[in-house]
Order: sequence, then C-alpha cells, then structure tokens
Amino acid sequence: MKRTDVAKKKDIDKKWFVVDATDKVLGRLASDTAMLLMGKNKPVWTPNVDTGDFVIIINAEKIKVTGRKLTDKTYYKHTGYLGGLKEESFLSMKNRKPEFIITHAVKGMLPKTKLGRQMIKKLNVYKGKEHPHQAQNPEPLDLGR
Repeated sequence: MKRTDVAKKKDIDKKWFVVDATDKVLGRLASDTAMLLMGKNKPVWTPNVDTGDFVIIINAEKIKVTGRKLTDKTYYKHTGYLGGLKEESFLSMKNRKPEFIITHAVKGMLPKTKLGRQMIKKLNVYKGKEHPHQAQNPEPLDLGR
C-alpha cells in the first residue's frame, strides 16, 4: 500500500527570496508572493504545515495598479468608537505607507487561520532598495509577470 508523505518541520528547507516590486502589478505580485509564503510551489507542500519560504519585497512605493484603482480604490478601518469609520484613498496610502498596501493584499490571499497568521510573519516589505536581511543571503527572484 502506498502512503502519502506528510512534511515535518525538520524536513522543510526554508529559503529567503528578494523580490523587486518596481513596475509590478499589485494583485499579481501579491498572489505570487502568497504562493511562496504558503509553499505551494514545493513538492513537499502539506495543507496543515507551514512549508513556505521567507520573502523580502523592496521598492514598495513603485508598485502599479491597473484600471481606475489609482483614484477609486479605498482602504477602510474602524477605530472601535461610534462613527469611527476612517477611509483613505490608494494614492494617499501609497504616499504615506506603501508597505501596508502590499502586506494587506498578500494577507487577503493567505488562509484565515493560525497558520495564515504565521505565514504573514515571513513577509518583509520595505520602501526603498535597502533591507536589513543581508545575513540570510536572500536569492533574487523575478516573478516574471
């Protein structure tokens, strides 16, 4: 009888990748990043084990969006008080916190479980070209789309 191999924590080889977000479309970058964080590109992928890699995204302020999203997309948050709904446009968010835009998009594509919250911690997004993860020897990765 054949058995399905289940990945164990000790058997998983986690790598570090650097992705340059310059002129990349937000949704496509986010979906490819989510696949890397989940580990779905690996043959040892198991649904209940974190088999994904670490991802560093640089140049977050140079991300692109298609269509009318540049003017029409809105981010909402609630303070918890009555009438505390705050909204911010994509353009002002891009100027203020470009890292949040990518993190928010990727987080929405991960599982909404404890495992998903563990996976989003492996994502590091930075505004400029510099990042503090040189010691991990990250490999440059071109997502191609």
